[in-house]
Amino acid sequence: MTLDVIGGVVLAGGRGSRLGGTRKADLRHDGTTLLDRALAACADCAEVVVVGDPPTGGRAGVRFVREEPAYGGPAAALLAGVAALAPGTTTVVALGVDMPLLDRAAVRRLVGAASDPAGASDGSVLVDATGRRHLALVVRTAALARVAPPLAERSGMPLRRLLADLQLAPVPARAGEEADVDTWDDAARLGVERGEA
Repeated sequence: MTLDVIGGVVLAGGRGSRLGGTRKADLRHDGTTLLDRALAACADCAEVVVVGDPPTGGRAGVRFVREEPAYGGPAAALLAGVAALAPGTTTVVALGVDMPLLDRAAVRRLVGAASDPAGASDGSVLVDATGRRHLALVVRTAALARVAPPLAERSGMPLRRLLADLQLAPVPARAGEEADVDTWDDAARLGVERGEA
């Protein structure tokens, strides 16, 4: 039996266009940056790669990479992050950096659903009450390799298209875990504030 080796990929490389160019990773919730909250949610992973530019001083034990070209979208970023994980990684936890209420317990539910022998074969994904998928998922690296397009076709590819042929078990969100920060109105509603200058 092959042991599951779980790596984490935090997607933190967007432009923050609807936030006036503010980096989502630097925003704060309860005094903690959204990047550090996402890293804490991935605490059970063997390693974590962040796709995006590192903050000043970086983060101990965390590698930062970039999709090529930069700002290629979440599908390109996810595949770049997976490529940067250690050989032998069998499963990936992928999280958007802009989900301040998502925590380690939510990731454990996703991992549990992905590991259920009676469940979907390729992984799991967080869904809201309407069934809409959100950028919090667990997926087998072999499954991603099966659907990944050539490098030249990844930039700008919608994530939903990348994942369309994968069998992902839906995991219902709890207590607003699926909420993300795209606008300042979102930030205000979720208690998210600008980072320190």
